[in-house]
Amino acid sequence: QVQLMESGGDSVQGGGSLRLSCTASGLTSDDYAMGWFRQAPGKEREGVACINWSSESTYYSESVEGRFTMTRDTAKNTLYLQMNSLKPEDTAMYFCAVDPLRSITPPRFRGGRYCEFRGQFMSYWGQGTQVTVSL
Repeated sequence: QVQLMESGGDSVQGGGSLRLSCTASGLTSDDYAMGWFRQAPGKEREGVACINWSSESTYYSESVEGRFTMTRDTAKNTLYLQMNSLKPEDTAMYFCAVDPLRSITPPRFRGGRYCEFRGQFMSYWGQGTQVTVSL
């Protein structure tokens, strides 16, 4: 049974930084993608960042590229999301998700864009951690 545990959410002022963590347990291989999604009240869940765990390819949404950075600790099966220059529009519940790579993935979604391909159909989700950014 795959389980994901996020942590690191908090309330910060605009321009501040936070680091989110997502630790996965129960994974039996490296053939998966792990990503960060967020959902603000009244809005649809959106993909923020994604990493193909075996190829290390990454992808960031346009709204966060240049401000957010993923790093990982493979020994701990932990993915981090360093969020800098936070803006009020970054306020949301942040979720970590994992999905085994699938052979039917269209070529343009292989690598770091895998999470964009799977979206809400990612197989495993964490419980979420709240990020609130004030003016």
